[in-house]
Parts: sequence; C-alpha cells; structure tokens
Amino acid sequence: MDLKSFEMEGGDVDFEKKRELVENLPEIGPEETFCFDCNPAVPCFNRCCAELTLPLTPYDVMRLCRNQKLSGTDFETMYVDSHVFPDTGFPMPTLRMSREPGEPCPFVSPAGCMVYEDRPSACRTYPLGRGTKVGRDGVAERFFIVREDHCHGFDAGTIRTPAEWFEGQGLAPYNRSNDRYMRLMAMVRATGSPLDDRLAAMARLSLFHLDQFRLMIDKMRIFSHVAISEERKNLIVENSLEGDTACLDFAFDWMELIIFGKAESLEHS
Repeated sequence: MDLKSFEMEGGDVDFEKKRELVENLPEIGPEETFCFDCNPAVPCFNRCCAELTLPLTPYDVMRLCRNQKLSGTDFETMYVDSHVFPDTGFPMPTLRMSREPGEPCPFVSPAGCMVYEDRPSACRTYPLGRGTKVGRDGVAERFFIVREDHCHGFDAGTIRTPAEWFEGQGLAPYNRSNDRYMRLMAMVRATGSPLDDRLAAMARLSLFHLDQFRLMIDKMRIFSHVAISEERKNLIVENSLEGDTACLDFAFDWMELIIFGKAESLEHS
C-alpha cells in the first residue's frame, strides 16, 4: 500500500487504523479521471511535505542512498525511524522528519523537493493511494483519492487517469520493485508465522543495506551457490543505478531462497 501517511501509536504503526483509513478513502476507477496539480504556484506548496509518517520501501531507500551518496547504515542513522511489520517480521522504515518547527521533511526546501528525481514512491503516488493484492493472475490494483483539508492542488489543474498520473510520476520501476516486496511478504504471511530474528536481520541487511549485501555476496561466495548468468553477476556488483536495481532484485531472490528453499529466478548450482 502506497499511502503518504498513516497513524502511529506508542511509537509503532497502528495497522488497524491504517486499514480503516484506506477503507474510508474514496475509490477511483482505473479509467476515471481526477483534476490535480502541485507546483510553487499552488498556495499550499510544500505543506504536504511535513509532519509525515512516510514509509520507505527497499527501492525508495536504494534510490535515496544513491542520491545522497550514503551507505545504507549512514542513511538509516541519519534519516530513518525503524519499525517492523508485525505479521511478517519484515522491516518497515519510515522517513524521520526534521526537528525544526513544523517537522518538515529533511529533503524539502522553500523551492521544493531537493531529492525530486529520487523521491520515494509514496510522494510520487500522492494524491492517490494505491492498494495492491497478490492473486493467481498477478498483482491487482485499486486506487484511492487522498484529499487533505489543506490541499489546494485539486482546485485547478490537469485532468488525468491514475495510469497517466503514475506514468508522469515515473512510478513504473518503483511499483515493480514494491510489488516484489509485497509478494515476498504475502508469501511469509501465508505461513502464519513472522520471520525469526535471524531471517529478519538478513532481510534488513539484504534489502535495505545493498552495500553490505554486496560484501556478503563476496565473503560468502554466494554466486557459487546459485545458477545465474555472468551478465547478471556483473550487473549486480556494478556501481550504478542499474547495478543497484539488479542487486535489489537479487536480494529479493536471495530472501525467497533462504526462507522457502527455492526461488523462481534462482536455482542451486
């Protein structure tokens, strides 16, 4: 679920309140349209970039680490509040707001988002919410309108469908990776038991600390235990956005392999 914010209680995410919030949002069909624009001319510009509980997916963290030239550990220390999905044990980091008055996002300036090219998926999706469910035919989507009292973006603007909004926001690679994370969690949820501490720690390292995962690949000679092409191996260790994306894809495969003993994209060699 890509929603920009949800309720917190006692320092933990309140999932029941989150579900209630989603169910009470107006749904919009894939062919329906909505009118919205956000730019410096809108009176509430930057208002939505404060006082957030903004979830970060592995792909979000990957992009922000590269943008800020930070290791996963340094990014986590500087910008992340750590939580856990209670039903799966997987990490669920949220972006830590600044301690300045109004609690703005650490990446927002008066001129707008300072990491715009690599902004998180929840920011790109807003003012829509995207609900997903894994089924036999793949991932089924539902879309919701998130209309906050302070927002003037709906007063005037461009008319679009959800698909047109997502295309304009560059969400395709985000949704593709986020859906993979959701699928992996759904597989664990179906077992009825969350990850144990060892697997939860491995998920955190593999999915949110790609620099450490690459070191582990080399130290544990992981490539010698799985059957993948030389081309894919070379891309996984490449220092580039494409390399990071390939490394995260492999991390999903690796977690599926060590949790379930098999992965669709991997074979034991």
